[in-house]
Amino acid sequence: MELFTEIDAQVQNLRAMVGDALDPAELRATVGALTDDEVVSALRACSAVVRSMERIRVVASGVAATRSTRSAGQSGLAQSRGHRNAAALLQEITGCTKAEAARQVRVGESLFADAPRDEQNGEPSGPDDGPTGTDDARPDHDDASDDDALPPFEPWHAALDRALLGGALTPAQHDAIRQGLSDPPASDAAAGERERAEHEALLREFWALAADQLVAAAAHDTPEMLGAAARAIRDRLDPDGATRRFQERYARRSFRIWTTADGHRRGAIDFDDEGYAWAATIIANALRPRTGGPRFVDAEEKARAKELTEDTRTNDQLGYDLIMDLLRAGALADAATVFGTRQAGVRLVQVVDAHGTSSAVAHSEDGLVTFPSSVADQHRCDSGAVAVTVDARGNPLDVGREHRLFTPKQRLALAIRDGGCRWRGCDRPASYGEAHHIDEWHRDRGGTDIDRGILLCRFHHMQLHHGGWRITRHNKDDFVLHHRSGESWVLTTKLALAYAWAGVDPPPKRFRRAA
Repeated sequence: MELFTEIDAQVQNLRAMVGDALDPAELRATVGALTDDEVVSALRACSAVVRSMERIRVVASGVAATRSTRSAGQSGLAQSRGHRNAAALLQEITGCTKAEAARQVRVGESLFADAPRDEQNGEPSGPDDGPTGTDDARPDHDDASDDDALPPFEPWHAALDRALLGGALTPAQHDAIRQGLSDPPASDAAAGERERAEHEALLREFWALAADQLVAAAAHDTPEMLGAAARAIRDRLDPDGATRRFQERYARRSFRIWTTADGHRRGAIDFDDEGYAWAATIIANALRPRTGGPRFVDAEEKARAKELTEDTRTNDQLGYDLIMDLLRAGALADAATVFGTRQAGVRLVQVVDAHGTSSAVAHSEDGLVTFPSSVADQHRCDSGAVAVTVDARGNPLDVGREHRLFTPKQRLALAIRDGGCRWRGCDRPASYGEAHHIDEWHRDRGGTDIDRGILLCRFHHMQLHHGGWRITRHNKDDFVLHHRSGESWVLTTKLALAYAWAGVDPPPKRFRRAA
């Protein structure tokens, strides 16, 4: 469907629901009288119109940026209208925040980043045009240098750009993926020109494939989830860069406390990756009953959870008091007193192939944050490791129908396989997950097997049981979520985990594009 045809169709849908001659003063009353289904339809129609118009705006932002460069001086598009740059111009026109204007310009610039100069000025060049626009002007391969002889290539983010222009990505999703993956690393300067070019072409292919897969995930993932997955995939594809980035963040770690002019005591922490994971895990473990964590079965745990839920302090105040308790208690803190019934800790997952070769990076069980293998080695030395055998897709082995409830080891296996709640668009980590039997224990004689269980956060677990939903799975295929209306959705695994199970040489052949 053409852009304006789609916009016209959605506008007609809105007119049918709220009327044609709608007085702005009557808007709240008119929309307020709609049924629930009509409200959802109105939201979808408005969002479709906004997304269509956003495509035009982001391209216009890119054009404005290419015409407002420093080299343009005062004759630049933004500068000639009294603005420092294109983002400032966009902010004045749209009334958006500075951050949103910067993102619009950043995404727009991406669309034109690798376009030929004449295309940026509105005159696209032909795919076979040489330097002067004719085939005859292209240097002959035998007489040209290695650089001249290289075939033209498509930028790795071309799939993102096409998806944005086609409406499959929002600017926020495009930006999250583009920023998360960033550009492929530079090739070894010591290598020959041809060798460097071939290596760079291979890296572009890997990055382009990751972009394709993230575009597909955008149908059910939020920009935040896409950005996190993109960063995890980038670290898998570029383990040397992952180690460098980890060390850079470690070097920036800091803790400051100070007193303001009015006597207010303040503090600020710049975490390294491992320190942040520890702090987040400790606070989440302590506050989980207040923030949607799993339900407690043990009577003592239930009592503690009820006491915490009824506490009059805010979550931020509880977090502060917890940190102060830790500082006071130090290394001798009693786990049951400070952490609850289970001591908090960071659990790392590292893939080891059949030959005993470990992957170059590991990831945290909660959040799927990537760490260099040296961090996993340190954890293994300090607290040991638990071996979990999985297949090529991360599916653990079955344990059988021995217990009504999943055992701790089975829950560990589910956490490794699912990486958190598997519900569409949910980013709750594994520690917030409850193990759901997709087969009823009594009705279906369902087994407490890993391949018949799935991790769901407490909210979505309750939603499934009380909202007429169900989950099915054929053998070890993807889980499928069904609604009572007849709609169904495939609950795909988190994309970052697909790369984790790929083995030690990313990306795996099964992820590569067909020739």
